[in-house]
Amino acid sequence: MKKILRTLAATCAVIPLAQCALFPGGNAVMAVEPAQEVAAPAVAEGVDADPALWVVKDEDTTIYLFGTVHVLKPGLSWFDEAVKDAFDKSDELMLEIVLPEDQAAMAQTMIPLAMAQDGKTLSSRLAPDDRAAYQAAMTKVGVPPAQFDQFEPWFAAVTLSTLPLMKLGFDPEQGAEKQLTGRAKAEGKPIEGLETIEQQLGFFDTLPEFSQVAFLNAVVKDIDKIGPTLDTLVDQWSKGDPDGLAQTMNENMEATPDLAKRLLFDRNAAWAEQLQARMAEPGTVFVAVGAGHLAGEHSVQDYLKERGLTVTRVDY
Repeated sequence: MKKILRTLAATCAVIPLAQCALFPGGNAVMAVEPAQEVAAPAVAEGVDADPALWVVKDEDTTIYLFGTVHVLKPGLSWFDEAVKDAFDKSDELMLEIVLPEDQAAMAQTMIPLAMAQDGKTLSSRLAPDDRAAYQAAMTKVGVPPAQFDQFEPWFAAVTLSTLPLMKLGFDPEQGAEKQLTGRAKAEGKPIEGLETIEQQLGFFDTLPEFSQVAFLNAVVKDIDKIGPTLDTLVDQWSKGDPDGLAQTMNENMEATPDLAKRLLFDRNAAWAEQLQARMAEPGTVFVAVGAGHLAGEHSVQDYLKERGLTVTRVDY
Protein backbone atom coordinates (compact mmCIF):
# COMPACT_ATOMS: atom_id res chain seq x y z
CA MET A 1 0.00 0.00 0.00
CA LYS A 2 2.81 2.38 0.84
CA LYS A 3 4.04 3.11 -2.67
CA ILE A 4 0.62 3.67 -4.23
CA LEU A 5 -0.27 5.96 -1.35
CA ARG A 6 2.97 7.89 -1.82
CA THR A 7 1.97 8.60 -5.43
CA LEU A 8 -1.62 9.42 -4.52
CA ALA A 9 -1.17 13.18 -4.54
CA ALA A 10 0.51 13.02 -7.93
CA THR A 11 -2.65 11.62 -9.51
CA CYS A 12 -4.81 14.70 -8.92
CA ALA A 13 -4.12 18.11 -10.43
CA VAL A 14 -6.05 19.94 -7.71
CA ILE A 15 -3.71 19.08 -4.83
CA PRO A 16 -0.63 21.26 -5.49
CA LEU A 17 -2.83 24.14 -6.60
CA ALA A 18 -4.99 23.93 -3.52
CA GLN A 19 -1.92 23.80 -1.31
CA CYS A 20 -0.62 26.95 -2.97
CA ALA A 21 -3.91 28.62 -2.17
CA LEU A 22 -3.47 27.70 1.49
CA PHE A 23 0.27 28.40 1.63
CA PRO A 24 0.93 31.33 -0.72
CA GLY A 25 4.53 31.42 -1.86
CA GLY A 26 5.22 28.05 -0.23
CA ASN A 27 5.32 29.53 3.27
CA ALA A 28 3.78 27.90 6.28
CA VAL A 29 1.11 30.40 7.18
CA MET A 30 -2.38 28.93 7.17
CA ALA A 31 -4.08 31.79 5.42
CA VAL A 32 -5.97 32.48 2.23
CA GLU A 33 -4.87 35.55 0.36
CA PRO A 34 -7.31 37.63 -1.70
CA ALA A 35 -7.41 36.58 -5.34
CA GLN A 36 -5.33 38.69 -7.66
CA GLU A 37 -5.27 38.95 -11.43
CA VAL A 38 -1.94 37.49 -12.43
CA ALA A 39 -0.95 36.67 -15.98
CA ALA A 40 0.15 33.10 -16.57
CA PRO A 41 3.95 32.94 -16.61
CA ALA A 42 5.73 32.16 -19.83
CA VAL A 43 7.13 28.68 -20.27
CA ALA A 44 10.72 28.83 -19.16
CA GLU A 45 13.29 28.39 -21.89
CA GLY A 46 16.20 26.11 -21.20
CA VAL A 47 16.71 22.37 -21.24
CA ASP A 48 14.90 20.69 -24.12
CA ALA A 49 12.12 18.30 -23.10
CA ASP A 50 10.10 16.05 -25.39
CA PRO A 51 7.18 14.60 -23.41
CA ALA A 52 5.09 11.87 -24.98
CA LEU A 53 2.07 12.80 -27.07
CA TRP A 54 -0.64 10.57 -28.55
CA VAL A 55 -3.48 11.13 -31.01
CA VAL A 56 -6.91 9.60 -31.64
CA LYS A 57 -8.71 10.61 -34.81
CA ASP A 58 -11.48 9.85 -37.25
CA GLU A 59 -12.85 11.66 -40.29
CA ASP A 60 -13.79 14.88 -38.54
CA THR A 61 -12.43 14.65 -34.97
CA THR A 62 -8.92 14.68 -33.56
CA ILE A 63 -8.04 14.26 -29.88
CA TYR A 64 -4.48 14.74 -28.69
CA LEU A 65 -3.47 13.12 -25.39
CA PHE A 66 -0.68 14.83 -23.49
CA GLY A 67 0.67 13.68 -20.14
CA THR A 68 1.50 16.47 -17.70
CA VAL A 69 3.48 17.03 -14.54
CA HIS A 70 1.47 19.21 -12.17
CA VAL A 71 4.48 21.03 -10.71
CA LEU A 72 7.76 21.77 -12.48
CA LYS A 73 10.93 23.73 -11.93
CA PRO A 74 11.71 26.60 -14.31
CA GLY A 75 14.06 25.78 -17.15
CA LEU A 76 12.33 23.03 -19.15
CA SER A 77 11.46 23.85 -22.75
CA TRP A 78 8.58 21.44 -23.39
CA PHE A 79 5.98 23.61 -25.13
CA ASP A 80 7.45 23.39 -28.62
CA GLU A 81 7.71 21.06 -31.60
CA ALA A 82 4.85 18.54 -31.82
CA VAL A 83 3.27 19.59 -28.51
CA LYS A 84 2.91 23.22 -29.55
CA ASP A 85 1.79 22.21 -33.03
CA ALA A 86 -0.95 19.97 -31.61
CA PHE A 87 -2.07 22.67 -29.18
CA ASP A 88 -2.14 25.31 -31.92
CA LYS A 89 -4.31 23.05 -34.10
CA SER A 90 -6.77 22.38 -31.27
CA ASP A 91 -10.09 24.15 -30.86
CA GLU A 92 -10.32 23.52 -27.13
CA LEU A 93 -8.32 22.41 -24.10
CA MET A 94 -9.53 19.62 -21.84
CA LEU A 95 -7.91 19.13 -18.41
CA GLU A 96 -8.52 16.94 -15.38
CA ILE A 97 -10.20 19.98 -13.82
CA VAL A 98 -10.73 23.55 -14.91
CA LEU A 99 -8.26 25.54 -12.85
CA PRO A 100 -10.14 28.22 -10.89
CA GLU A 101 -8.96 31.79 -11.21
CA ASP A 102 -9.74 32.43 -7.56
CA GLN A 103 -7.36 30.43 -5.37
CA ALA A 104 -9.25 31.54 -2.28
CA ALA A 105 -12.38 29.88 -3.65
CA MET A 106 -10.43 26.66 -4.11
CA ALA A 107 -9.25 26.79 -0.52
CA GLN A 108 -12.79 27.39 0.67
CA THR A 109 -13.89 24.27 -1.21
CA MET A 110 -11.07 22.20 0.24
CA ILE A 111 -11.25 23.16 3.91
CA PRO A 112 -14.77 21.83 4.70
CA LEU A 113 -13.88 18.48 3.15
CA ALA A 114 -10.59 18.36 5.03
CA MET A 115 -12.12 19.08 8.44
CA ALA A 116 -12.71 16.05 10.65
CA GLN A 117 -16.40 15.52 11.33
CA ASP A 118 -16.14 13.05 14.20
CA GLY A 119 -14.52 15.32 16.79
CA LYS A 120 -11.32 13.27 16.95
CA THR A 121 -8.01 15.06 16.67
CA LEU A 122 -5.46 14.04 14.09
CA SER A 123 -2.89 13.32 16.80
CA SER A 124 -5.25 10.89 18.51
CA ARG A 125 -5.54 8.82 15.33
CA LEU A 126 -1.82 8.06 15.27
CA ALA A 127 0.21 5.56 17.27
CA PRO A 128 2.70 7.22 19.64
CA ASP A 129 5.77 6.62 17.46
CA ASP A 130 3.91 7.67 14.31
CA ARG A 131 2.64 10.78 16.08
CA ALA A 132 6.14 11.84 17.07
CA ALA A 133 7.45 11.30 13.54
CA TYR A 134 4.51 13.22 12.06
CA GLN A 135 5.02 16.16 14.40
CA ALA A 136 8.72 16.28 13.56
CA ALA A 137 7.96 16.24 9.82
CA MET A 138 5.43 19.06 10.10
CA THR A 139 7.85 21.13 12.14
CA LYS A 140 10.53 20.48 9.52
CA VAL A 141 8.41 22.07 6.77
CA GLY A 142 7.48 24.97 9.05
CA VAL A 143 3.91 24.05 9.96
CA PRO A 144 2.85 23.85 13.63
CA PRO A 145 1.41 20.32 14.03
CA ALA A 146 -1.35 21.55 16.34
CA GLN A 147 -2.66 23.67 13.48
CA PHE A 148 -3.71 20.48 11.70
CA ASP A 149 -5.28 18.64 14.62
CA GLN A 150 -8.81 19.43 13.43
CA PHE A 151 -8.15 18.03 9.96
CA GLU A 152 -8.36 14.53 8.52
CA PRO A 153 -5.13 12.59 7.94
CA TRP A 154 -5.31 12.83 4.14
CA PHE A 155 -5.10 16.61 4.32
CA ALA A 156 -1.96 16.53 6.45
CA ALA A 157 -0.51 13.95 4.07
CA VAL A 158 -1.04 16.01 0.92
CA THR A 159 0.32 19.06 2.72
CA LEU A 160 3.48 17.18 3.67
CA SER A 161 3.79 15.77 0.14
CA THR A 162 3.59 19.17 -1.58
CA LEU A 163 5.17 21.81 0.66
CA PRO A 164 8.67 20.28 0.40
CA LEU A 165 8.37 20.42 -3.38
CA MET A 166 7.75 24.16 -3.31
CA LYS A 167 10.78 24.62 -1.10
CA LEU A 168 12.84 22.63 -3.64
CA GLY A 169 11.82 24.95 -6.46
CA PHE A 170 8.90 23.03 -7.95
CA ASP A 171 6.11 25.42 -8.82
CA PRO A 172 2.48 24.83 -9.89
CA GLU A 173 2.77 28.06 -11.90
CA GLN A 174 5.37 26.26 -14.04
CA GLY A 175 3.26 23.10 -14.20
CA ALA A 176 1.91 22.06 -17.57
CA GLU A 177 -1.75 22.63 -16.69
CA LYS A 178 -1.14 26.20 -15.57
CA GLN A 179 0.89 26.99 -18.66
CA LEU A 180 -1.64 25.43 -21.03
CA THR A 181 -4.51 27.18 -19.27
CA GLY A 182 -2.82 30.55 -19.68
CA ARG A 183 -2.20 29.97 -23.36
CA ALA A 184 -5.73 28.72 -23.98
CA LYS A 185 -7.19 31.82 -22.33
CA ALA A 186 -4.88 34.10 -24.28
CA GLU A 187 -5.96 32.47 -27.54
CA GLY A 188 -9.65 32.29 -26.67
CA LYS A 189 -9.80 28.50 -26.60
CA PRO A 190 -12.57 27.06 -24.40
CA ILE A 191 -11.41 24.95 -21.44
CA GLU A 192 -13.29 21.89 -20.19
CA GLY A 193 -12.72 19.57 -17.24
CA LEU A 194 -13.00 15.80 -17.08
CA GLU A 195 -13.70 16.07 -13.35
CA THR A 196 -14.63 18.71 -10.81
CA ILE A 197 -12.56 20.00 -7.91
CA GLU A 198 -15.02 18.37 -5.51
CA GLN A 199 -14.61 15.02 -7.24
CA GLN A 200 -10.83 15.12 -7.02
CA LEU A 201 -10.82 16.09 -3.37
CA GLY A 202 -13.42 13.40 -2.76
CA PHE A 203 -10.96 10.71 -3.83
CA PHE A 204 -9.00 11.58 -0.69
CA ASP A 205 -11.86 12.51 1.60
CA THR A 206 -13.71 9.23 1.12
CA LEU A 207 -10.70 7.03 1.85
CA PRO A 208 -11.30 4.97 5.00
CA GLU A 209 -9.42 6.19 8.06
CA PHE A 210 -6.91 3.33 8.05
CA SER A 211 -5.93 4.19 4.46
CA GLN A 212 -5.61 7.88 5.30
CA VAL A 213 -3.39 7.12 8.28
CA ALA A 214 -1.28 4.74 6.18
CA PHE A 215 -0.95 7.47 3.55
CA LEU A 216 0.18 10.00 6.15
CA ASN A 217 2.65 7.60 7.78
CA ALA A 218 4.13 6.71 4.38
CA VAL A 219 4.60 10.37 3.45
CA VAL A 220 6.22 11.10 6.82
CA LYS A 221 8.59 8.15 6.50
CA ASP A 222 9.71 9.08 2.99
CA ILE A 223 9.46 12.86 3.16
CA ASP A 224 13.12 13.24 2.18
CA LYS A 225 12.54 11.08 -0.92
CA ILE A 226 9.67 13.16 -2.31
CA GLY A 227 11.90 15.62 -4.15
CA PRO A 228 14.27 13.04 -5.65
CA THR A 229 11.31 10.88 -6.72
CA LEU A 230 9.70 13.79 -8.54
CA ASP A 231 13.06 14.65 -10.12
CA THR A 232 13.12 11.11 -11.52
CA LEU A 233 9.54 11.39 -12.78
CA VAL A 234 10.25 14.72 -14.46
CA ASP A 235 13.35 13.29 -16.12
CA GLN A 236 11.37 10.34 -17.49
CA TRP A 237 8.56 12.64 -18.59
CA SER A 238 11.01 14.97 -20.32
CA LYS A 239 12.52 12.07 -22.24
CA GLY A 240 9.11 10.82 -23.37
CA ASP A 241 9.52 7.58 -21.43
CA PRO A 242 6.04 6.51 -20.28
CA ASP A 243 7.20 2.98 -19.50
CA GLY A 244 9.87 4.21 -17.10
CA LEU A 245 7.45 6.71 -15.62
CA ALA A 246 4.87 3.98 -15.05
CA GLN A 247 7.43 1.83 -13.28
CA THR A 248 8.40 4.70 -10.98
CA MET A 249 4.84 5.78 -10.21
CA ASN A 250 3.00 2.53 -10.08
CA GLU A 251 5.53 0.12 -8.57
CA ASN A 252 3.88 -2.49 -6.37
CA MET A 253 0.33 -1.38 -7.19
CA GLU A 254 -0.47 -5.04 -7.72
CA ALA A 255 -0.34 -5.38 -3.93
CA THR A 256 -3.21 -2.89 -3.54
CA PRO A 257 -5.56 -3.61 -6.46
CA ASP A 258 -8.65 -2.09 -4.85
CA LEU A 259 -6.95 1.23 -4.15
CA ALA A 260 -5.29 1.37 -7.56
CA LYS A 261 -8.62 0.62 -9.22
CA ARG A 262 -10.38 3.39 -7.35
CA LEU A 263 -7.79 6.12 -7.71
CA LEU A 264 -6.35 5.44 -11.14
CA PHE A 265 -8.00 2.77 -13.23
CA ASP A 266 -11.65 3.71 -12.68
CA ARG A 267 -10.86 7.33 -13.44
CA ASN A 268 -8.98 6.37 -16.59
CA ALA A 269 -11.95 4.28 -17.73
CA ALA A 270 -14.36 7.15 -17.03
CA TRP A 271 -12.19 9.56 -18.99
CA ALA A 272 -12.03 7.13 -21.92
CA GLU A 273 -15.83 7.01 -21.94
CA GLN A 274 -15.98 10.81 -22.05
CA LEU A 275 -13.40 10.98 -24.82
CA GLN A 276 -15.23 8.38 -26.89
CA ALA A 277 -18.36 10.51 -26.60
CA ARG A 278 -16.35 13.56 -27.66
CA MET A 279 -15.28 11.71 -30.81
CA ALA A 280 -18.89 12.00 -31.98
CA GLU A 281 -18.44 15.77 -32.27
CA PRO A 282 -16.26 17.35 -34.96
CA GLY A 283 -13.21 19.39 -34.02
CA THR A 284 -9.77 19.08 -32.47
CA VAL A 285 -9.22 18.77 -28.71
CA PHE A 286 -5.98 18.94 -26.71
CA VAL A 287 -6.41 16.73 -23.64
CA ALA A 288 -3.83 17.20 -20.87
CA VAL A 289 -3.93 14.94 -17.80
CA GLY A 290 -1.35 13.71 -15.31
CA ALA A 291 1.31 11.67 -17.09
CA GLY A 292 0.70 8.67 -14.83
CA HIS A 293 -2.76 8.25 -16.36
CA LEU A 294 -1.18 7.76 -19.80
CA ALA A 295 1.47 5.28 -18.66
CA GLY A 296 1.50 1.58 -17.90
CA GLU A 297 -1.35 -0.91 -17.86
CA HIS A 298 -4.96 0.26 -17.51
CA SER A 299 -4.01 3.63 -18.97
CA VAL A 300 -6.48 5.92 -20.69
CA GLN A 301 -5.11 4.64 -24.01
CA ASP A 302 -5.84 1.04 -22.99
CA TYR A 303 -9.45 1.88 -22.21
CA LEU A 304 -9.83 3.79 -25.47
CA LYS A 305 -8.53 0.76 -27.36
CA GLU A 306 -11.09 -1.41 -25.55
CA ARG A 307 -13.72 0.91 -27.00
CA GLY A 308 -12.45 0.29 -30.50
CA LEU A 309 -10.46 3.49 -30.91
CA THR A 310 -6.96 3.59 -32.36
CA VAL A 311 -4.41 5.48 -30.28
CA THR A 312 -1.14 6.40 -31.98
CA ARG A 313 1.92 7.96 -30.41
CA VAL A 314 3.05 11.11 -32.21
CA ASP A 315 6.61 10.67 -33.41
CA TYR A 316 8.78 13.74 -32.95
